[in-house]
Amino acid sequence: MPLLNKIRTALSGSAAGPPSARSPLTRLRTVLTVFFALDGFLFAGWVVRIPAIKQQTGASASELGLALLGVSAGAVATMMVTGALCRRFGSHLVTVVCAVLLSLSVLLPPQTHSALTLGLVLLPFGGAYGALNVAMNSAAVDLVAALRRPVISSFHAAFSLGGMVGAGLGGLLAGGLSPAVHLALLSAVGLLVSATVGRTLLRFPAPVAAGTDTADRTGTGTGAGAEKRDPDGRGPGLRTRRLVALFGVIALCTAYGEGAMADWSALHLTQDLDATPGVAAAGYSLFALTMTAGRLSGTVLVERLGQTRALVLGGVTAALGMLLGALAPTAWLALAGFAVAGLGLANIFPVAIGRAGALAGPGGVAAASTLGYGGMLLGPPAIGFLADWFSLPLALTTVALLAGAAALIAHLARDASANGPAVHTREG
Repeated sequence: MPLLNKIRTALSGSAAGPPSARSPLTRLRTVLTVFFALDGFLFAGWVVRIPAIKQQTGASASELGLALLGVSAGAVATMMVTGALCRRFGSHLVTVVCAVLLSLSVLLPPQTHSALTLGLVLLPFGGAYGALNVAMNSAAVDLVAALRRPVISSFHAAFSLGGMVGAGLGGLLAGGLSPAVHLALLSAVGLLVSATVGRTLLRFPAPVAAGTDTADRTGTGTGAGAEKRDPDGRGPGLRTRRLVALFGVIALCTAYGEGAMADWSALHLTQDLDATPGVAAAGYSLFALTMTAGRLSGTVLVERLGQTRALVLGGVTAALGMLLGALAPTAWLALAGFAVAGLGLANIFPVAIGRAGALAGPGGVAAASTLGYGGMLLGPPAIGFLADWFSLPLALTTVALLAGAAALIAHLARDASANGPAVHTREG
């Protein structure tokens, strides 16, 4: 029970301010946490069935890589549009609609019998997934500004926790249920949660940080989450756009790793290390577990170390862990490497996306997310082709290379990052 209480506190901690102000923000934080968990749950349910769907379609490694490109292509195609939709209709409404679409689209992959049709149905699935991530993160950035604490990692902890549960459940069901039946059950869960929790989310207006007026959240003011504009008011300043791009590149480097783990970890364990389907599913589940643990402690970590040190430390840890996971001679050593990699990657993506949102509002979240998910766009085909040309273990070492690059970029850009808008952390 003490552990459960600590997790509950980490996921729904109190905001600064009087109790009358804290209560609505705490309830909103809880509701958003559920949507982040649902997103991870549905995505992981699809991920652990990739080996079975690969066999069903008869795809080679490179063909599967190209088909998986549909997820990232669909996500990138919708992300910038979603930023505009959030500004027009509000991030809460867009979150609910996208959660419904994701729950419906997860039904499609098991109905395919070729790599081409798999790639085509993954386009709407990826589109819904990408749009939901932009909408949720935009809502989270507004809430972070109102809470005045860097709690965005706690939302991504919920995503990882949902992924851990989804992967673990998928491993249990892999031997008894077909992918079609399994994902149909997940779809029903997603629709039920979206309908019940979504009604609550729609009752909450987007919060406004203290000292920030409504115009700030629409990109015409100067408060937290507002777009920092050129003097003529036509758009974000050049320096702001460059910083957003910088955090987008950091997100790209780490999203590549998260996508690789999602798409290739189970196949690596079964194909290269002769792991059983249950152990293979445990690979992504363990990765999600350590990401959850890292993100639950992310708020404290960023407050104590500052954003730059947290990013650098995470990148170095992920690089070392992924080298072990890719090159280990046994499944159990590979699992240990995946666990370390998950711990290292845990806070890099949420800190980068949160920072972009603090700089430029929903447009910043959309721009950095689009760059970030470009890593997932590049990852599946790159790893697939490298696996065909060389080997899958060697292909997975590129995850370590990009994690190290993220650490290096964060270190070199520390001065520019530290001089940006405050996000209530001590910069390192």
